[in-house]
Amino acid sequence: MRVRKNEFRRAEPHIELTTGEVIQMLRELKEWTQEELAKRSGINSTNISLLENGRVDIGKKRAEQLAKAFNIHPATIMFPEYESLEIKKAA
Repeated sequence: MRVRKNEFRRAEPHIELTTGEVIQMLRELKEWTQEELAKRSGINSTNISLLENGRVDIGKKRAEQLAKAFNIHPATIMFPEYESLEIKKAA
């Protein structure tokens, strides 16, 4: 069966990631536990869990700490809807 190029349509995103989901995704892609991320970022593991689950707001200082641990720009964490290409690069 031959398929013509014009028979396809561009895929569209179906979900948006939250800041907590981005943190968890980056952590898991690095194969780090919450405890490992806590050591690398200086944020305790309880707060890492709260951030990943959207129970606390990220704030500038925490975003900077996490960004440094992941070696990415803080905007990648704070504004995932605008920085999806950077998230892919970091993975």
